[in-house]
Amino acid sequence: MLQESLGACAGGQLAPRYALTKDRGLVLSGKEGEARRTMNFVARLLYLKEPLNRSPRAHFGGEEEYDLFWPSYAEEMISKRNDDKEKSEAPILPECIYEEEPLENSSLSSCQSPDQLEQLNDYLEEDDIEGNIKTWKLMVLEHGDEHPIIPSTPPLCIQTTNFQLIELEDIKKAASQIEGSVQVTPCMHSRLSKKYGMELFLKKEFLQYTGSVKERGVLNILTSLKQIQQKKGVIVASDSNFSMAVAFHATELQIPVFVIMPSNTSVASVKMCRDYGAVVITFGGSAKDSRTHAQQLAKKNDYLFLEEEDSLEYVSGLGTMGLEIFRQVPSLDAVVFPAGGPCALLAGSAAALKQLSSQISVIGVQPESFPILKHSLKVGHPVESQAGGGHLFYKDLSEPCSRKNTLQLVGQLVDKIVTVTEEDILIAMLRLLEYERATVDAEGAIGLAAIVAGKLPELKGKRVSVVLCSGNLSLPLLQQCIQRALTLDSQTCKFSLWIPDNARDMAKLLEVLDREVVRVLDIQKEHGFMTSKLFMTKVTCVTETRDKQQATQLRNALLERYPSLEWM
Repeated sequence: MLQESLGACAGGQLAPRYALTKDRGLVLSGKEGEARRTMNFVARLLYLKEPLNRSPRAHFGGEEEYDLFWPSYAEEMISKRNDDKEKSEAPILPECIYEEEPLENSSLSSCQSPDQLEQLNDYLEEDDIEGNIKTWKLMVLEHGDEHPIIPSTPPLCIQTTNFQLIELEDIKKAASQIEGSVQVTPCMHSRLSKKYGMELFLKKEFLQYTGSVKERGVLNILTSLKQIQQKKGVIVASDSNFSMAVAFHATELQIPVFVIMPSNTSVASVKMCRDYGAVVITFGGSAKDSRTHAQQLAKKNDYLFLEEEDSLEYVSGLGTMGLEIFRQVPSLDAVVFPAGGPCALLAGSAAALKQLSSQISVIGVQPESFPILKHSLKVGHPVESQAGGGHLFYKDLSEPCSRKNTLQLVGQLVDKIVTVTEEDILIAMLRLLEYERATVDAEGAIGLAAIVAGKLPELKGKRVSVVLCSGNLSLPLLQQCIQRALTLDSQTCKFSLWIPDNARDMAKLLEVLDREVVRVLDIQKEHGFMTSKLFMTKVTCVTETRDKQQATQLRNALLERYPSLEWM
C-alpha cells in the first residue's frame, strides 16, 4: 500500500493531503496535484522529520540495513526545490505542524528500513479492514502566518463501526447465540384493542428472568467474550436493568461479576443483584462516583468494564426482539418502542424490522421531562439531560444518550418519535394492570402511553405491536404510582366540607354518598386545631368511583347540598 502510494506520488497524481497513523505509518490521499510538493512532504515525514541539513545516515544504526533510495531521493527533491526557488518566485511550501499524541512503541521517530516499511504495509492493510486506524491531527501553517490555518474539512479521526452495516444475518446469529438462555416472550393480542380502535399486540419482555429486555444484548456480549476475559471477570456500575442482566447471565456463564452501586441504592435492589450471584459493592453518593470507582477497579484488576454501548454484539442482541415480533405477528403495520437516552433497543430492532419489511413503521416514544433522544437527533450528536440521569421513576429513560453510531441508525430507520407526559405514562400503567394484569415500570408502559394519549391517530384500524420492555418497579413506588393513576383517572376522589358537629349531619352526608353509589375508602373528622366555626367540623372523604362521569355526578350532588365543598 505504502509503496504504491509513493509510486502514485512520483507520477504526480496526488495532492498534499495526508494522515500520519499512530504506531503504523503514513496513509496518503488526495486529488490532482504537484508531485514535487507531494514527494518533498513525504520525504520530510518519512526520512528527515528534522532540519533539512541533517546527515541522512544519522537515522540508521550500525547494524541496520541502509537503503540508498530514501536519502538520495530526498536530496534530489530538496535540490530540485532550491533550484526552482532560484528560477521563480514561487511561494514557499507550507510547514506542517503536528499536534502530537503520545506514541507507544513508535517506530516513526527514525527512518524505517525496507523490512520495517513492509511490516507497516501489512499493519495498515489489516487495520484498514478492521476500521481501527488511528490518526495524527494535521494543520497547515503558511510562512508568515502567526496562527495555524485549520482546514475547512474535518481532520481524519478514529474510525468506528458503522451500524448502517448491521445485517439481518448479524441479528439472526445473535438470536442463535442466545437461544435457550433468553425467553421467547409472547406477543399477544390485547383486550385494549377495542378500547383504542386498533389491533394491539403486546410484546411482553418484562417476563424475562430479570424483568427486562436488556438480557438479550447482555447475553450476546458475554458469550462473545474471549475465554481469557471470561476468566478474569466483568464489572458494571449503577442500579439499572443492564446491571441486573449482567449480574444474572455472567453468573450463569460462570464469569466473575462485580456490581458497583451508589450508597443510596434501595436495599431491595442490592439484595436482588446479590441473589443473582454478583459481588455487590456500594460506593459513592451518585452513579457518577460508582462508575468512576468501577473503572478504577477494572483497570487495577484487569476486569472488563461493561456499560450500555453501541457495540455490534449489544445492538444485534437487542435486535432479536424485532425479529421475534415480525415472526409472531403477521401483516404487521407498526411497532412502538420506548425511546430513552440509551436507544440501542430502538436501533437494533428497527434494523431488523426494516430489513424484513420496509413497510413496517417504527415509532419511538420518549418522556416529555427527558426528551434526550429527540434533542440529540436535532443537534446531530449525543447529549445528556440537564437534570442528570438515574431518575427514580424514569430510570433508563433519563440516562444520557447512546453513542453517535446508534444515534445515526435511529435517525435513518425510525419513522417517528413522539413525547408523552408523566400523567400519560401513569394512566398506561393503570390500563395494563386493569386489562392485562401486567405490572410494568415507566419504560415498559411508555409505548402504550402514546396510544392512550392519542399521539398516534394514524394507527387507528391498523395492526400495531407495543413493546412492554421492563417490569422492574419497587413496591413502594408501585403503590404510589397506582394511587396517583387512580386519581388522574377519576377512580379515586378526595373532597372536604364543613358540617355541624353532630351525628345526624354526618349521617346525612353518608346518605348522599350512598345515593350516588360510591364506595367510601376513608373518612376523617377534624374539629381541633381550628381557628373559627366553633360548632362546625371539617370532614375529609376519599371515595372510589367508576369513572370520570360518575365523579362529576358526585361532585354536582355535593355542591347542591354543601356550598363549602372543596374538591381536591
